[in-house]
Amino acid sequence: MRALVSGITGQDGYYLAKFLLEQGYEIHGIVRRNSQKTYGVWDGDEQGKKLIHFYYGDVTDKTSLDSIYREVKPNMVFHLAAQSFVQESWSNPEVTYDVNIKGTLNMLNSFREYTPEGKFYFACSSEIYGKVQDEIQSESSRMWPRSPYGISKLAAFWTCINYRESYNLFVCNGILFNHESPFRGIEFVTRKISLAAAKIKLGLENHLKLGNLDAKRDWGFSGDYVRAMYLMLQQDNPDDYVIATGETHSVGEFAEAAFRSVGLDYRNYVTTDPKYIRPAEVQYLRGDASKARRILGWEPKVKFNELVKMMVEADLGRFSKR
Repeated sequence: MRALVSGITGQDGYYLAKFLLEQGYEIHGIVRRNSQKTYGVWDGDEQGKKLIHFYYGDVTDKTSLDSIYREVKPNMVFHLAAQSFVQESWSNPEVTYDVNIKGTLNMLNSFREYTPEGKFYFACSSEIYGKVQDEIQSESSRMWPRSPYGISKLAAFWTCINYRESYNLFVCNGILFNHESPFRGIEFVTRKISLAAAKIKLGLENHLKLGNLDAKRDWGFSGDYVRAMYLMLQQDNPDDYVIATGETHSVGEFAEAAFRSVGLDYRNYVTTDPKYIRPAEVQYLRGDASKARRILGWEPKVKFNELVKMMVEADLGRFSKR
């Protein structure tokens, strides 16, 4: 079985590839060409990198995708590549739309043309709910995105459904709520917090500036969530699933837990800065993954405090070695 993964150099791509290798899959990953010839998170895992077949390509360039699809002939496609940073989408909405909407359309068209008998997974996002209308968000909740990123993910979500219904393709949407790990990009607030807690503990920094400490999210572990991606493509029929823990914690709570794990009080180090406040804030997200539990048999394993501690300890390890 051959799996093609876009976004393989990111957090989810790393955990997904590791999981699929354990299942006996042959893994092929799409990497954007860069002058440094870097492979993202794989640059720290030389042994793992040797097990992956990497291809230079860009989801906004269908010609490159066609070439990869023709060569790989994947049984499964996991489309994870995206401009995934919400704050950046306000600065570069055109790039966000190009990558997240056009890129998904290109991936679907190449899939339809070269491997229509295969299975396709799209990484959607809880940001499509935005200005939430339900206390807990499920697959049937109203979607009201509040950022260019959320809008782009919602457009791609409906594009996937349209292709599934129009061309009888096996296409699934995973509506994943926030999920983190030690490999989370440093631009994301959770990793920003874990890095700061580690650096302040080691005496390398003395403060941390954040935006809205009251924003609440449903945070899980990336390693748990990639199992759900895989399980969606093991079903007889394609469908869409919310993947979440069902718990919410504020940014302030995340900071408190992170600093507490190294014996510090976050209130002595964390301040707020208006420049990190979004033009239209998403105040609250909490997912209802009962459908995934019922049909996929999926359950998250890593708890909130375990996740925070895992991330801080990993960052402590990184900087202690320097």
